[in-house]
Amino acid sequence: MPSLHDFLLAVGFYTRLPCPATLDYQRLPFACAYLPLIGWLVGGFSASVFWVALQIWPQDIAIVIALIAGILLTGAFHEDGFADVCDGFGGGYDKQRILDIMKDSHIGVYGALGLLLLLLLKFKLLAGLPAQVPASALLAGHSVSRWFPLYLMFRYDYARTQPSKSSGAVFKPDAKTLALVGIPALLPFALLPPQALISLIPMMLITLGLGRYFHRHIGGYTGDCLGAGQQVAEVVFYLFLSAIWTWS
Repeated sequence: MPSLHDFLLAVGFYTRLPCPATLDYQRLPFACAYLPLIGWLVGGFSASVFWVALQIWPQDIAIVIALIAGILLTGAFHEDGFADVCDGFGGGYDKQRILDIMKDSHIGVYGALGLLLLLLLKFKLLAGLPAQVPASALLAGHSVSRWFPLYLMFRYDYARTQPSKSSGAVFKPDAKTLALVGIPALLPFALLPPQALISLIPMMLITLGLGRYFHRHIGGYTGDCLGAGQQVAEVVFYLFLSAIWTWS
């Protein structure tokens, strides 16, 4: 059942916002169902920062400030996962080595280059949109991209056998939960052209591909894999949105 307690757990785990110290973290797995609402929070904050910055600076500067705002709010939670996946799958040669590299807190060449290119691509795509669009794109992108990690959790098993920073949030949503969570994930699309919904197709295809890739190499997913899935889905959404304005 939805509860304010579990939502606050999600806020406390997935953002840097302060939450009550009395929360029961044994219920952390159930908080994962609120990921799209966390996307509303992060995307709405980034969009608001973009709009304010746009009143003062050119659009490209406003985009950079908005991206920084989102990273500060989440503590680069998902970006860190993406970098770890780049390092682990780029430098690992078997399951245990990949898992060991991803658990290492140091960032390697694969992770640094992957993160740099990911942020550069986000910036260029958002900066290339008409000035009235990036705010809505940030809200929708952050929200819908956080639904796709839930699909990976629904489809695959957690790969680690030892405790990790994300193992406490392992959640196995059923099909009903997955569908219900998709409703708030899609609501921000009302602010965009109807054809933006087609972006769900490439986002799902990419997620299916990542899921199979992770399963083949490590037998499932880790928290880092979920973070990488969110980041990839988000940038695929921006890619498709950019294509709409390029070809319309």
